[in-house]
Amino acid sequence: AIINEMIKAREENGITQKQLEAMSGIKQPVISRMENGTSDPQLSTVLKILNSLGKTLQVVPMK
Repeated sequence: AIINEMIKAREENGITQKQLEAMSGIKQPVISRMENGTSDPQLSTVLKILNSLGKTLQVVPMK
């Protein structure tokens, strides 16, 4: 769900993976693997990308 939200935010803002690389410092191939589901990214990597997209994670109680 997190990666889907990341993709949605990137696409809604018209940002390419290469542009996101420049914004976040995370290499485009890493972003591509994350979006394709072929990698298990570290939390710090996810947070850098989300921050660049104006997003963050929130911890909420389980229902």
